This record gives sequence, structure tokens and C-alpha cells, in this order.
Amino acid sequence: MLIKTQAIVISALKYSEADLIVKCFTKSSGLKSYLLRNILKSKKGKLRTAMFQPLTLLEIEANHKDKGTLETIREAKVDYQYRNLHTDIAKTAVVFFISDVLRNTIIEEEENALLFDYLTASTIWLDTHDNIANFHLLFLVKLTEYLGFYPDQTHIDYEYFNLIEGTFEASEINMYCQNGMQINILKRLLGIKFDALPEIKLNQRQRSDFLTMLLQYYELHLHGFKKPRSLAVLNSIFT
Repeated sequence: MLIKTQAIVISALKYSEADLIVKCFTKSSGLKSYLLRNILKSKKGKLRTAMFQPLTLLEIEANHKDKGTLETIREAKVDYQYRNLHTDIAKTAVVFFISDVLRNTIIEEEENALLFDYLTASTIWLDTHDNIANFHLLFLVKLTEYLGFYPDQTHIDYEYFNLIEGTFEASEINMYCQNGMQINILKRLLGIKFDALPEIKLNQRQRSDFLTMLLQYYELHLHGFKKPRSLAVLNSIFT
């Protein structure tokens, strides 16, 4: 079936000498994998390697057989031209981190327009703003809403957060309950918009410790989730 849809690039992997296997999250069909033949050598084709950098927003025309095999892209054009997302060192580190996270979390081959719109809006925000040191923290917190384990705020005034249940607790009822600075940061991030990020002041240690807790939260709720390989680079940049 010939499909025209918006898509966001999750990853691109070299396959043989001239091909790429590209994973995209599409607005119409969820996660799809595409085989782009000869793209690494061709200089005359409609598709260019630069189009398939992580988090690039595209409009594609693709053949979807929907049989669990690799699909093909007939045409593609950049849907939003980034200002400096792939040239600014700090933003590039965030891009690769987010790409790693999405590769570990998004598995559905079905439409999820709300998630697509969130990824699109947050990526454009990252591109158009400069105060981004805590962007990845809020991005991960908000992403849990679309993945099904957003923290329950019913008892947000309680001191402890239960990582296994995603609830705030009055006391330490199991080994997965945490309190202190990391939970204070979580409470500050819940419900805010990206434009409020400059109000969140964190040092490198606070940022790193909170991210470690967030990734543990992901590991507990997503089977097979692995810590992103780009984590060390990200932590080294936002000091």
C-alpha cells in the first residue's frame, strides 16, 4: 500500500556497503523499518543520507506491505528544517541520547498520533532554544505519559516515590521507594512545560543522579529497556 505520512527518524544503520536500514516513527503507521538501497553511493537518487539523521522530521511516500518485513521509501523531503540541532555539540548529544531511548521504548507498528505530535513538538523546541541543560530530564518524564507509566500525582505531597508502582508514598514500603533531592526534582518537573525549564536550576551531580533514577524507572516498567550507550557523553557535556 502506498502511504504518504509524516515521519521522525529514530535511527539509521549501515547495511552492506551502500544500503541503510532506517527506523522511523510515522504518524500514520507507528514504527516502521525501511531498507534504502544504494543510498550511501548514489548521488542522483531522490533520497539523501543527510535526510536520515536521528530525529529528522520528514514527509515520506512509502510502500507499506505490513508483513513485518523491511518497507521501502519512494520519496522523502525534510518537513522541518532545523536551525542547529545537528551542528550544536550539546544538542547533538541530546539528540543521540533521545534516539537511543526511543529505539528502546517504541515498538508498536500502529498509529499513535499523540506520541508523534509530542516527539515533533519537543524536538522543534530543542532546536529553537538554547537553555537545554535539563531538556532530556523533562523529555523522559513527559514520555512516560505516552508509554503508559506516568507518575500518579494523587499523593504528590508524600515524601517517597515508589518506582515500581509509579506512586507517591507516605513511607518507605519497599526497596524501590526513594526520597530526597531526586524526588523533589521529580515533583518540580511533573506538569510543567518545556518553556518553564529555565526555572529549574540543577548542578551536574543533581542532574546525573536524577537521570539515573529515571532510567531505573524505565527499566522497571519496560521489558528489555537498556541504558543508552550515549549516556556517558551526555553527562560529560552538561557539567
